[in-house]
Amino acid sequence: MQFKFLTLALGGLIALGGANAAFAQDTPPPPPMQDQAGPPHGGRGMRMDPDQQLAHLTSALNLTTDQQSQIKPLLVDRQQKMQALMQNESLSQEDRRAQMRTISQGTNNSIKAILTDEQKQKFDTMQQNMRRNGPGGGPGGPPPPAGSVSQPQN
Repeated sequence: MQFKFLTLALGGLIALGGANAAFAQDTPPPPPMQDQAGPPHGGRGMRMDPDQQLAHLTSALNLTTDQQSQIKPLLVDRQQKMQALMQNESLSQEDRRAQMRTISQGTNNSIKAILTDEQKQKFDTMQQNMRRNGPGGGPGGPPPPAGSVSQPQN
């Protein structure tokens, strides 16, 4: 009697183990976790796509529909240039970063040309905060340039 019970219990365990193995093979692996340090190209994590960036800017700066239609192509162009730059393996990491900064500065200057004076001030503040705190709003961004003085917020 004990032998039948032991055989039945062992058979059940083997069946459960086989079911778990089959389940594990059918289940897709979880998406990879974003490393705290960010992607290998020196970024700080996932960047927003142009639509998300435009939505954020629209909310933060109260952009008009006309401003949105002028800014979106700039954001799309920046994303395309950045992607091409990231795929260019002939550049050193330092050269790639320098070109990325140039692209970002050019896009930011083009965006500022579309903004009102009040929006430009908010945009500059947003950029300073991002440099100081990183894109996610938390610590981790590079320190402000030497000799720069932050303006108090009113």
